[in-house]
Amino acid sequence: MNKYELVYIVDAHAPQSTKDDIAKQVADAAAKTGIKLVNSQLWLERHKMSFPIQKIVEGAYYLLNIEADSSSIPKLHGILRLNEQILRFLTVRTEDQKA
Repeated sequence: MNKYELVYIVDAHAPQSTKDDIAKQVADAAAKTGIKLVNSQLWLERHKMSFPIQKIVEGAYYLLNIEADSSSIPKLHGILRLNEQILRFLTVRTEDQKA
C-alpha cells in the first residue's frame, strides 16, 4: 500500500454543516474504494485562491493522509468529480522518509 496526500477545496462561505457533510462523503467514498484514511483535517479554513473557481474566490482546504493501492486512486477521483461542491482536488504520492 502506498501513502498519499489528498487535498480538496470547498467554498469557504458554505455553512459548516455543508462542509461537514462533504467531509463525510469524501471519507465514505474513500472507504468504498478500499482506501485507508489515516488522518483528515481542515488545512486552511478561509484562503483566497489565485483565481476564482465558479465565481468563488475563497476556499476551505482539507488535507487527508491516506494509504491505498494505486488502482484505488482513479476510482476515488471518479467519485470526487461527481460532487459539484468540491471545487478542486489533488492527490500526490508521498515518499517514505528514510533516516
